[in-house]
Amino acid sequence: MSTHTDIVDAYMDGFRRSDKPAILALLSDDVAWDLPGFRHLTGKADFEGEIVNPQFEENPTLDVDRKVEEGDTVVCIGEGSGQQITGETFRFAFCDVFTFRGDLICRVESYVVPLSGPSLADLAE
Repeated sequence: MSTHTDIVDAYMDGFRRSDKPAILALLSDDVAWDLPGFRHLTGKADFEGEIVNPQFEENPTLDVDRKVEEGDTVVCIGEGSGQQITGETFRFAFCDVFTFRGDLICRVESYVVPLSGPSLADLAE
């Protein structure tokens, strides 16, 4: 595993714990976060405001299926779920593309697809 892959693992773990300081420590000051179809964020302050979306409870479930690395980019693919403040569970598939500058994440592109029905883990049982 490379340093970049380890950093992505730490990032995902930070999201699982809703640990804003841990996540922010992995980002460049001018980090960009693109969530196509939803919003574009620039800088750590904007990023911090979306770590725990106001429509959701903390500590989502994130199951990483695989990571692929090439050069300064790591792609992370998986499934997750989060508890909405309404009490409903939101299940999703995700593909996050991380771009690095040195050992800091300078860009995240998050593609999120809502899911319905059983999870892949349920189907495997």
